[in-house]
Amino acid sequence: MIPLRDDNPTRGIPVVTIALIVLSAAVYLWQLSLPAESAQAAVYLLGFMPALLFGYATFDGAQWVPPGATIFTSMFLHGGFLHLAGNMLYLWIFGDNVEDRVGHGRFVVFYLVCGAVAALAQALSDTRSTIPMIGASGAVSGILGAYVVLYPRANVLVVVPLLIVFYTVRVPALVVLGLWFGGQLLSSLAVESGAGGVAFLAHVGGFIAGVVLIRWFLRERRRARS
Repeated sequence: MIPLRDDNPTRGIPVVTIALIVLSAAVYLWQLSLPAESAQAAVYLLGFMPALLFGYATFDGAQWVPPGATIFTSMFLHGGFLHLAGNMLYLWIFGDNVEDRVGHGRFVVFYLVCGAVAALAQALSDTRSTIPMIGASGAVSGILGAYVVLYPRANVLVVVPLLIVFYTVRVPALVVLGLWFGGQLLSSLAVESGAGGVAFLAHVGGFIAGVVLIRWFLRERRRARS
């Protein structure tokens, strides 16, 4: 199922969600502007490499940022247009409502924390990996986890392919995102540890982080404590 939009209104403009999409798109355009060798170097220098963080590998030349910082810089790099478009589509559909509930500033922190947990979840499966991890999908997975906690009954308009015909139907978010998470979990179990490709464990880790942490970021909770 490919989500198109939800039926969940917001109370304001999701400025952070928009800014994250614009920034990710701008970084991708910067990647495209680089010569092939420089673009590859940028992935290794700004992508998250577990072996660097855990001290199993070093760079011969100068690093652009410390290994720990690459957990965050890697969230804004993407490996292709479809990689970028898929992540930004999910962020646009589900991020605005989460931002609306937690507030702009806390949404930034929530996004980055979920992305960091996602990256570490993938890294801990192979701390010696020298394959750079890039993409916003771990952080976006955290947004999906938060959304399913906050709005499980919200309707999501999705495209469902059936043979050569495509249908649009409205499905509860709990079903859409529950099936998505189940697919990521099963895929993470099927992929050999240390293999390249899609970082399914990052998706699983980010989603769980979103589910667990969202209650601590809600504005309603903050007001109740004050």
